[in-house]
Amino acid sequence: MASTNFRLPFEQPIFEISQQIEDLESNDRKTPEQRDRIRGLRRQLTETTKSIYNNLDAWETVRVARHPDRPMFTDYLDLVFDEFVELHGDRFFGDDRALRTGFAKLGEHKVLVVGHQKGKTLKERNECYFGCAHPEGYRKSLRKMQLATKYGLPIIAMIDTPGAYPGIGAEERGQALVIAESMLAMSRMETPIICVVIGEGGSGGALGIGLGDRVALLEHAYYSVISPEGCAGILWKSHDYAEQAARALQITSKDLKRMGAIDDVIEEPLGGAHRDHHQMAGRLKMYLIKTLRELTKLPVDDLLSQRYEKFRAIGPFHEPSDPQTPAAI
Repeated sequence: MASTNFRLPFEQPIFEISQQIEDLESNDRKTPEQRDRIRGLRRQLTETTKSIYNNLDAWETVRVARHPDRPMFTDYLDLVFDEFVELHGDRFFGDDRALRTGFAKLGEHKVLVVGHQKGKTLKERNECYFGCAHPEGYRKSLRKMQLATKYGLPIIAMIDTPGAYPGIGAEERGQALVIAESMLAMSRMETPIICVVIGEGGSGGALGIGLGDRVALLEHAYYSVISPEGCAGILWKSHDYAEQAARALQITSKDLKRMGAIDDVIEEPLGGAHRDHHQMAGRLKMYLIKTLRELTKLPVDDLLSQRYEKFRAIGPFHEPSDPQTPAAI
């Protein structure tokens, strides 16, 4: 069980019940009435947690996705994969710590793993730019994915970023171009690709490693064309409207699954992934192995054609019966 000292406002009832249970259990000589009370409170805790987390709105989902105790990419490297060997550098500028990549074993499969890392301590977060990758990060991941394709290794991409780094230096070194190049290359790679949003999936920073045969979302992660704060800054000229922006963007796993923007939703432990890292890692590992077994059976031509059709089909559109009439998009 992970540490959950950090409290989100809507979690207050959960912590109040937990505190009552802790107070009662601290008594070494519990009476039968106290034991019954503890059992009743535990049932109440489960029901309350389930009720809260089954009814999160979009902004609450964003806050869960950003929970400081939520498992990060490096946690899943330890809990899901074996024999991870990190690969560094883009052979052009440097080694971006916001995007990590390397070879690993997943069950019976040898794979290449790519993922955003936000960092846990303040020092590490500054080194990782809070998960916002620079162009050298995407060039590094692209080179390693091309290497994996050369040797026929499946690719696992784990997304957790509010967006690509927006600084002047990143733009000067071709941020937009390298993200576009990465997406184009991933669309043509002759190897299975599985993309999983484990926390935040924001903007082009997520799309830079987000084009695969299967795109999945953890239940309380989010995936969006822009972060809520970025959207609020553009539309309302203030980050104070981030909550309204989150609702308008329809960024939760339920919304995205309904719209066909993602393929699968991976259920999180009761109360979110931050409450039980091992259980969340176990569910993620089961999903990855099951999906890899399905994808590795497909001929390469079928894999590429299905990947192409999958992304062509995203989004509603209307084709008029009269070819002279422009389509309404």
